[in-house]
Amino acid sequence: MSTDQADGGRATSAVPRRRQTLRARSLHTRLLLLVGITLLVVCSATAGTTAFVQRAYLMGHLDDRVTQAVDRGAGEAGRHPDEEDDLSFLTGNGHPAGMIAARLDTDGGILAAAVVGQDTPPRSLTTAQSAALAGIATDGSRHTRTVPGLGTYRVAAVDSGGSRVLAGLPMDDVQHLISTLVAVEAAVAGAGLALACCVCAVVVRRQLRPLGRVTATAAEVTRAPPLRGEATGLTRVPERDTAPGSEAGQIGAALNRLIDQVESSHAERRRGEERMRRFLADASHELRTPLTSIAGYAELMTRSQVSTGRVEPALAWRRVLAESARMTGLVEDLLLLARLDEGRPLHRAEVDLAALVAEAVWEARAAGDGRHWQLDLRLDAPASVVGDADRLHQVVAGLLANARTHTPAGTTVTATVEATGTRCVVRVRDDGPGIPQALLPTVFERFTRADTSRSRADATSGGTGLGLAVAAAITAAHGGRIDVSSVPGRTEFTVALPPAGGTAEPERPARQASPARV
Repeated sequence: MSTDQADGGRATSAVPRRRQTLRARSLHTRLLLLVGITLLVVCSATAGTTAFVQRAYLMGHLDDRVTQAVDRGAGEAGRHPDEEDDLSFLTGNGHPAGMIAARLDTDGGILAAAVVGQDTPPRSLTTAQSAALAGIATDGSRHTRTVPGLGTYRVAAVDSGGSRVLAGLPMDDVQHLISTLVAVEAAVAGAGLALACCVCAVVVRRQLRPLGRVTATAAEVTRAPPLRGEATGLTRVPERDTAPGSEAGQIGAALNRLIDQVESSHAERRRGEERMRRFLADASHELRTPLTSIAGYAELMTRSQVSTGRVEPALAWRRVLAESARMTGLVEDLLLLARLDEGRPLHRAEVDLAALVAEAVWEARAAGDGRHWQLDLRLDAPASVVGDADRLHQVVAGLLANARTHTPAGTTVTATVEATGTRCVVRVRDDGPGIPQALLPTVFERFTRADTSRSRADATSGGTGLGLAVAAAITAAHGGRIDVSSVPGRTEFTVALPPAGGTAEPERPARQASPARV
């Protein structure tokens, strides 16, 4: 690699390093640097512009005086055109002290030159001083020349009727004035810049205090111990630092919203963990009960056959089969819920909901359990939906079984099918004792039971607490929803499904409960 390439690479890499160094500084420091640099540039530009304009004005005035002086000298020299080295016109009044005058030859050489003194006769210039004025064209243009021992002059030369005259005025006053002006402006600008930087430092510090408090709150939150239990107690940004009108307030409000989301997520996760633990405990209990029964009857049969033989094998086997069927149903419900939670597609076909509900009611009436089963069809359009007929039958049968399980004998259970062009609804209503209001929000959660509020026919007729959860999951998988409303003497479950080839717009009941997910 050549030296130029190496130097170029180092120069290129130095720029990002400087940028990174600037970014690494605090916002307070960067703001002060930017404000200071901006004020410095503005003050420098203002002072430079003022000095430039003032110098241009003074130089213009000086040039006018030089022009007047050379014209006056040319006029007086024109009275004696034969005397080419005559400078007698300098003895007249009105010539300023320090003025230079000279007579020129045709080539611009100096024939005679003198300088006007203060209250003294004009003094001739030396050879070196005269040489500094040679070579100036007699066209009236102004030139700046430095005359040894006298300083800087503004000079001009004219040719009037064969008389060539040069005149010049000193620039010391102009230069001194400009120098003084620049010095005063630099002092004023420096003092103003220092004062402005101090004021900006105070203002920036005060304006960034809310941001500092927000930063301190965020640091305190990061140092907080892991969230445990219900009471998290994370620090919030004070309300005074969350005003939406400022950037710091917007950051504070956003941080508070983030902390709220963290706590909400923690609470939701904790509720999910509690539901999972409760679900595992309930599932273990429900599976353990039939397993214990099966093991007990099997052991009893074994002991009876070995000893007395007083246990009827057929009865024991019937109990074993019943408990096996119960355990099988529980496992199938759990597997169905798991599949629905995973979003596995169901079989899709057009289903006549009216015929499906009528069949379910006929099956419930055939059981002959002492309840009154009624079917009410309100069809303004075909009650057709698209879905899995077996699963939809399971929903309706589950709601009817729930009414049979939790209502006493003599209860009237009515299954209603409503169908219009925009909705298809199944309602299962009974006039039993009802569901407690405290249980309504969780009635569709898994392993939720109402045993303490509804009478049960026997010790085994209460179910596992999965029936309504399965019904809710199947309904949701079909794009519908299930609701419940209950008061003593009237409990109604409503299943709303989108009709085949239409858009469902079912009416919304007063109370609604969503199925829980585990």
